[in-house]
Amino acid sequence: MKVDIEYNTEKELIQYPEYGRTVQEMLQYAKTIEDRFKRQKTVEAIIALMMQLNPSGTRNIEDYREKLWNHAFAIAGYDLDVTPPQGIILRREEDRPKAEPVGYPATATRFRHYGNGIQALIKKAIEMPDGPKKDGFAEVIASYMKLAYKTWNREHYVSDDIVKEDLGILSDGQLLLHEGHDSLDKLAAGAGKHDKDRRQQNQRGRSNKPQNNGGGGGRNRKRGGAYGNNYRKRKK
Repeated sequence: MKVDIEYNTEKELIQYPEYGRTVQEMLQYAKTIEDRFKRQKTVEAIIALMMQLNPSGTRNIEDYREKLWNHAFAIAGYDLDVTPPQGIILRREEDRPKAEPVGYPATATRFRHYGNGIQALIKKAIEMPDGPKKDGFAEVIASYMKLAYKTWNREHYVSDDIVKEDLGILSDGQLLLHEGHDSLDKLAAGAGKHDKDRRQQNQRGRSNKPQNNGGGGGRNRKRGGAYGNNYRKRKK
């Protein structure tokens, strides 16, 4: 006895796997229904099933319904003689506007552990006039580079010499740390301490700020006017 088995690999390719093969076969069957009213109701029921299979969640319900109708027509090969709801615009996939590709900043793969922001900092430092301010900025950049390097490579020791060499390469030799500078770890720790002291100073300033108690202070005022005079007479 010979048994004919139809494997999925031999069937038509599923256009939208999120809806499954059954939805695709139902839409193909809906195309064969001769009665227009019955065909319309059948397609609407299939789209309701598609919505249950993939709930809209937080998406805009009207936009999502339009997406489902477009998917249904695409599955049926745009040969579906039904009328979509008012406001639904049907577009073929090739006619849909496509977003331009996002241009990502080019980075040197060798120094990707420093991040893209370091390139902008180095460029800004190079444009600064020579002097103590530029030298201090270069030290700040180097200390940040070492902090980023240590975060990326926690298992190995990172020396200042490695960071200084990378800084020279990234800046084409235009940024060099002056002789006798402090340790990059010490610079980073000092910057963190400065931020902590500033936050504590701001907190003390807020706590010492006089608070307005509203109308409650009126209780401590001396009674005056006619009411105050009558009060003193009754007291006598």
